[in-house]
Amino acid sequence: MIQRGRGKAFAVTTLVAALSMAGMANAGVTDQDILNDQMTTDDVVSNGLGPKGQRFSPLKAVNTDTVKDLRPVWSFSFGGEKQRGQESQPMVKDGVMYVTASYSRVFAIDVKTGDELWEYNARLPDGIMPCCDVINRGVALYDDLVLFATLDAKLIALDSKTGKVVWKKKVADYKAGYSITAAPLVVNGKVITGVSGGEFGIVGKVEAYDAKTGQILWSRPTVEGHMGYIWKEGKKVENGISGGKPGQTWPGDLWKTGGAATWLGGTYDPDVNLLFFGTGNPAPWNSHLRPGDNLFSSSRLAIDPDTGKIVWHFQTTPNDGWDFDGVNELVSFDYKDGGKTIKAAGTADRNGFFYVLNRENGEFIRGFPFVDEISWAKGLDKNGRPIYVDDNRPGNPADVDGNKGKPVVAIPSFLGGKNWMPVSYSKQTGLFYVPSNEWAMDIWNEPVSYKKGAAYLGAGFTIKPLNDEYIGVLRAIDPKTGKEKWRYKNYAPLWGGVLSTAGKLVFMGNPEGYLMAFDAETGELKYKFNTGSGIVGSPITWEMDGEQYISVVSGWGGAVPLWGGEVAKRVKHLNQGGSVWTFKLPKEDA
Repeated sequence: MIQRGRGKAFAVTTLVAALSMAGMANAGVTDQDILNDQMTTDDVVSNGLGPKGQRFSPLKAVNTDTVKDLRPVWSFSFGGEKQRGQESQPMVKDGVMYVTASYSRVFAIDVKTGDELWEYNARLPDGIMPCCDVINRGVALYDDLVLFATLDAKLIALDSKTGKVVWKKKVADYKAGYSITAAPLVVNGKVITGVSGGEFGIVGKVEAYDAKTGQILWSRPTVEGHMGYIWKEGKKVENGISGGKPGQTWPGDLWKTGGAATWLGGTYDPDVNLLFFGTGNPAPWNSHLRPGDNLFSSSRLAIDPDTGKIVWHFQTTPNDGWDFDGVNELVSFDYKDGGKTIKAAGTADRNGFFYVLNRENGEFIRGFPFVDEISWAKGLDKNGRPIYVDDNRPGNPADVDGNKGKPVVAIPSFLGGKNWMPVSYSKQTGLFYVPSNEWAMDIWNEPVSYKKGAAYLGAGFTIKPLNDEYIGVLRAIDPKTGKEKWRYKNYAPLWGGVLSTAGKLVFMGNPEGYLMAFDAETGELKYKFNTGSGIVGSPITWEMDGEQYISVVSGWGGAVPLWGGEVAKRVKHLNQGGSVWTFKLPKEDA
């Protein structure tokens, strides 16, 4: 029988919860626990099942032979009145699951029973301005703290046993359009966060705080020309500008409101001791207002975790005119080339190209399209810079009478060949599993001027599908050759993350509500279960009492129904929801 947990509207610990927690020895999460997360199967203590973000598990009790018998064991509801997009990845530690929900809520759940232990519900002001639904993508764990960020751009540390606030810090001004939706990242005792808000002309940044105290340690803006700072002995010290002087790749004063939001958060590679953060679109979208490369927008940045210094950068879409954010996760992996081990990193960009970089220095190794059509570029040059199709850049409103520049049909749409939904890299197969979408957009530029807290686009658009039969495509891609090994087509757009395991399985959810498992080698669909609402979260797996568990958050929403144009019509019948489901094999099959 499936047990259903009960959501609560208050943030106190009940007697039952306290007694339940008392029986669970919580040793706290250490830096080493986080670094080892991919190989320790009894917990999940980092976003991405390891700081490198590979989302691969060595567990194999659930495999291509046994997955057909996978059964739900409990489902926990987040509460009916706040059912919006649920993009969280759960964490599991010492018998407790920590998971976020829409409107900046955090739940602690007993993983054996699905019972609620505590809930924290952030009190959000009326004036928050999230661009793409009221989502939250998860917590970070450190020591006895649960760390997460809010839609009014605060960073909060909760006591893992009670849910009570230990510390709270303002990261940015929500009235200027800032918010935070990504899960924080913990590296060597520092909790590191980015910010959202690129559609409001904010200035992106990455900041590090002491995880235990909340004391800020450094701040690194991601728009060229803005000063970075480091705090030494509690004093703020200039730590150099973000890699260039004002006006070098931005005209006039546009660098002051340049966007480049770090809204997806980052990964960390201990092999090279670097943080990898992506940056979003330059502001405004109208690229004719800002000739130049507009650093460090639409880029991947390698950042020193101790100082915030930008060690290297790689820009995927210079002078971006299509909203092709460069935020998508950069996943570290090694491969052999002529007997030599290459320390590489792979990323599937919104612009439709997959890039393989040298993660030590950011040098371009190779790049290739991972979607079927790309209209805005002919390809990449030897340095990975796009070779533009000039006629496919939206026209300049100044060239015509009226308020609208020449429209173009651009592929992919601004929601990207891949958006936020994280890939998985399997060490077992050597393949990346990429959730992608095939869609186009009509896009045109409009005049615009900056006003604090107002939308700062300078563009209009309508998204449309490229195929009648499908939009979403899960692809298995070889990063060494660029070849696609297999694909699975999905009628609705894909908007959730991927998990691969040593059981030769790939798990993914779809907006139709199904948790699905595929053969990692062939793409054969081996399992599906309907959770009752669209899945736009990222699945996890862990082991308890010798049994393997799978969990995924269910709850349709996010950017697609808000921004999707003609695509939104294709998914308008889908029901919203808000729950987390947990599965395992029957005891005799485990």
